[in-house]
Amino acid sequence: MPSSLFSPFSLGSLVLRNRIVVSPMCQYSAVDGCATAWHRVHLGQLAQSGAGLLIIEATAVEAIGRITPGCLGLYSADNVAALRAVLDDIRTFSDMPIGIQLGHAGRKASSARPWDGGQLLTASQGGWTPVAPSAVPHGEHEAAPQALDRAGLERIRTAFAQAARHAAELGLQAVELHCAHGYLLHQFLSPLSNRRDDAYGGSLEGRLRFPLEVFDAVRAALPPAVPLGVRVSATDWVDGGWDLEQTLAFADALKARGCSWIDVSSGGLSPRQQIPIGPGYQVPLARAVKASCGLPTIAVGLITEPQQAQAVIDDGNADLVALARALLWNPRWPWHAAAALGAQVKVPPQYWRSEPRTARGVFANAAIGQR
Repeated sequence: MPSSLFSPFSLGSLVLRNRIVVSPMCQYSAVDGCATAWHRVHLGQLAQSGAGLLIIEATAVEAIGRITPGCLGLYSADNVAALRAVLDDIRTFSDMPIGIQLGHAGRKASSARPWDGGQLLTASQGGWTPVAPSAVPHGEHEAAPQALDRAGLERIRTAFAQAARHAAELGLQAVELHCAHGYLLHQFLSPLSNRRDDAYGGSLEGRLRFPLEVFDAVRAALPPAVPLGVRVSATDWVDGGWDLEQTLAFADALKARGCSWIDVSSGGLSPRQQIPIGPGYQVPLARAVKASCGLPTIAVGLITEPQQAQAVIDDGNADLVALARALLWNPRWPWHAAAALGAQVKVPPQYWRSEPRTARGVFANAAIGQR
């Protein structure tokens, strides 16, 4: 039987060759928000992986929205030029669809790179004052962020729309809005971080308001043919926090606004989270979202084996599977998955001769001459 994992799938008008998505993976290797040679190598190898879609890492819509000083941005002309140069190189050897994840770190901004400790940076250390829905710090001993006023909300909403226009100018074929992992839009959703007493806080309707306004602004800024999806944390894994029931209401509101997919992750908002980590631990959350709203759904989280990934599709848990660490460990994961599942992937002709005899037929259109 044909492999469901390697069957085509459409996100709006964007047709993917298979159901494997390269998940956005922060590299902390930009300079003033600008892509560097690292991104050329990192994204370049992933664009040869045989996946159906590559999504560029969380990209800040304003400078103070970066998680770290090394995070990618799309808020300046220099940012756009640097990313264009990287994309131009990649597109000379790969026609894999490429999207981008747009986000704002909110109170988790101004942090050191993970390998430098990840702590909140002060101004003297090269940091800045983060902003958030409310003046509630992420960590117990961190300084409080600055609560956003109406002018700040308008600035950030406009910045998201402008970054979306930049993405369209770069020819990126899909955009994902980052509403997960404890970053700004997730901070508005969760009652643990949103303590506002105005129209943007309090009830579920109030906490949904700003993320939905940002979605509408981004959708309006993009051409109709560019699909827009959303990554969510389906639960904070903390009692009294954001949970699956609220996520389902959010998904319904997004569907009504023309959302093209929901990428279902979890956690990241609170150090008090208790996550039951194990293989495929977030897949039931994706299944619940898919069953409730009917939107195309992406499953993520400790999906590492080809048969495991295919079972996610076969069992109706999700429509696509996103891989991150598994692809860093093995950038040719889709090649090997195709061999294991009797499927085919498209790879650069320069690599056709690498196909082992035991996997003949895995490389599509690999007619190889020998000298």
